[in-house]
Amino acid sequence: MAMAPDMATVTPVDDASADRAQVDAPGLNYFVFALFFIFGGITSLNDVIIPKLKELFTLSFLEASLVQFCFFIAYAVVGIPGAMLVKRLGYMRGAVAGLLTMMAGCLMFIPASQTALFPMFLFAYFVLASGVVLVQIVANPLISVLGPARTTHSRLTFAQAFNSLGTTIFPYFGAILILGSLAAVSADQLSGAELAAYRTAESQAIVNGYLGLATALAVVAGVVWLFRNRLKGEKHERTSLADGLALLKRPRFGYGAACIFLYVGAEVAIGTFIVNYLMQSHVLAIPEQDAGKLISLYWGGALVGRFIGSAVLRMVSPGLTLATVATGAITLLAISANSTGAVAGYSLLAVGLMNAIMFPTIFSLACEKLGPRAADGSGIINVAICGGAVIPVLYGALADATSLAFALVLPAACYAIIAGFGVFARKPA
Repeated sequence: MAMAPDMATVTPVDDASADRAQVDAPGLNYFVFALFFIFGGITSLNDVIIPKLKELFTLSFLEASLVQFCFFIAYAVVGIPGAMLVKRLGYMRGAVAGLLTMMAGCLMFIPASQTALFPMFLFAYFVLASGVVLVQIVANPLISVLGPARTTHSRLTFAQAFNSLGTTIFPYFGAILILGSLAAVSADQLSGAELAAYRTAESQAIVNGYLGLATALAVVAGVVWLFRNRLKGEKHERTSLADGLALLKRPRFGYGAACIFLYVGAEVAIGTFIVNYLMQSHVLAIPEQDAGKLISLYWGGALVGRFIGSAVLRMVSPGLTLATVATGAITLLAISANSTGAVAGYSLLAVGLMNAIMFPTIFSLACEKLGPRAADGSGIINVAICGGAVIPVLYGALADATSLAFALVLPAACYAIIAGFGVFARKPA
């Protein structure tokens, strides 16, 4: 999953205040790591649930992609108001607000299942995602003030590893829980009361999974609430939306923000339909549950690639590295779309490895030399994550009109533009 930068600009008064925060809230780092793990896992879990909902409600690819639309549009709708809320409440209370909103979203899957209405599931996803956005607004800067300034980078890197770990683990176990027990009939064979009963029964696995998540979120929220008054030295800078939008006039930043939109959209679009893609008779021809487990390879590639990329970036310019991995992603998509069997399946899964360093590299290149305007740039880029709402819908529409393989031309076009940004930004700002 793309890691969202913080939108709330909060800085410690001085290094001493950061050290005090660490002393006053010992062990809180571990719970913040848990936040990264949970919201990373929840986002990637969508990839497992979408094929289940597609079958239950006999959806087209376009209709199924509305799950990602309702999830990622929250970044555009909630991002800026959420940052304002965090500035008013402070980090700790803001984190609790986000966790409770996520918990409410999880609990909304109960009435969604009981009513067996697809729009109810979509609304539950939007509420859940709204909480995720709030938590992401808090998480990165909170990590930075929970310890000495000299170790901030290592703590952030460690926290992001937990995010990738969540995106790798959740789909595997989600596939077992949600895709494990398939009925002898399918939704397209039923109608009326029988269809409603089937949808309610089959969606119970989804409900059970999110009830477990709601319980875990309640525990973490309770722990964070206990530390609500323990963080000292918070100072929030007031900025306006106009300050951030003005940055889009700068070619380097504007191009970079567009690439964040395209990157998140391409990454999510591939993950959204990867189960259906792998199940095809000319690809791997495997059951739904087995295809769901393989999503872990897609997101796991990003986890491994993050460590490889961090080493490569020490020796190769970020722009050149970005252009190279984007070209690699295009090559893998072309191989997958024009082949069959294991080559088609595993070349698509390998795109995750190419995705690994894209978000942080695009972000750093776009925000280079922004100085005191960096926080405004971070906010705008966070909103650009809503590309995860738009590109999957376009991919679904194209897949309905042609095929899942042909539709890969869309993420390939996104990666081509990203490769161009790597060349454009290869020299320091």
